[in-house]
Amino acid sequence: MSKRGFTLIELLVVMTIIGVLLTIAVPRYFRTVERSKETVLKHDLSVMRDSIDKYYADLGQYPETLASLAEKHYIRSVPVDPFTKSAETWVVVASEDPDHPGVRDMHSGSPNAGYNGIPFVSW
Repeated sequence: MSKRGFTLIELLVVMTIIGVLLTIAVPRYFRTVERSKETVLKHDLSVMRDSIDKYYADLGQYPETLASLAEKHYIRSVPVDPFTKSAETWVVVASEDPDHPGVRDMHSGSPNAGYNGIPFVSW
């Protein structure tokens, strides 16, 4: 009567192979997730800045808040910052022109930096 099954050595070899594969795949996965968040941030900033420009071109003034863009249907809603996971953390840059007050630009509220080394606050 022969017993069927795996020996301890065979199981250790398989576990070692799985461990090596995971050490290669997991860092790449997380790097890809971070890069996709950066891409979403770049797109959101581009859309919001374009909406601010259109708002100014149409009405001759900057919006009072980012929510004003959604109220006037220049965007559907204020996007969620992919790094802070909140739509309330955008850093608003006010207009320096006293004749045209309002939101001139905005940046991410995340204190982190991108893969290029530039902080998100200055994107």
